[in-house]
Amino acid sequence: MTRRVVVLADPGAVAAAAADRIVAAGRNAIRRRGVFRIALSGGSTPLRVYRLLVRPPRVDAVDWSRVEFFWGDERNVPPEHRDSNYGLAKRALLDRLPDVRPGAVHRMQAEREDLDASAWAYQEEIAGAFRLYPATRRPPALDLVWLGMGRDAHTASLFPGSVALAERRRWVVANWAPGPGAWRMTMTYPMLNAAREALFVAWGPDKTAAFRAVRRGSKRAPAGRVRARRTLWLVDAAAAGSGPATK
Repeated sequence: MTRRVVVLADPGAVAAAAADRIVAAGRNAIRRRGVFRIALSGGSTPLRVYRLLVRPPRVDAVDWSRVEFFWGDERNVPPEHRDSNYGLAKRALLDRLPDVRPGAVHRMQAEREDLDASAWAYQEEIAGAFRLYPATRRPPALDLVWLGMGRDAHTASLFPGSVALAERRRWVVANWAPGPGAWRMTMTYPMLNAAREALFVAWGPDKTAAFRAVRRGSKRAPAGRVRARRTLWLVDAAAAGSGPATK
């Protein structure tokens, strides 16, 4: 496992670096395995990256017909709701990319009343995408898990104090988020840590304290407990509390 931190000047530079990393990971995965399996990030931060991915030259650099899309987490809202992670990705990314196959878009159906059953169903959907029948105890390796970080150092919907932090077997669970006071569906550490690469994207001075907690290894910082085979942090100087650097 390796972790690399790159501090860039501003959010624009972070978004560009994130888009470039996604393109590079996609091209590499398709060249090696014929498919690129990515879990998209939630929240509003991805919008800036989506806008770069759907424009040349990046949009032309990937064979999007060979990409499978998953989500690291989802809110307990319908897909057309403004807070839906899938909804944002559909409008800003998926509908604007060429050759995306409908069967390659694996949406978390977190709007269902029985959220636990929906989480089990999503685990089975992941297993099916990897041709694992039935779902094995060991989660498969996504090529890239794209993650953000909240001001409380949560990532995906793994919030400080939430039950899902202790999950060791299931890949996806329903999770009560104490901070926002809402139900979510989220991938768990076993699923996130099985990924070939985790890409964290964060910017802004409101993330400084959380990022420092991650860097010092605080157990109260859920984002810091993601340990994929490779983990890359792209943050701006404001979030890092320092100038541009690579470590």
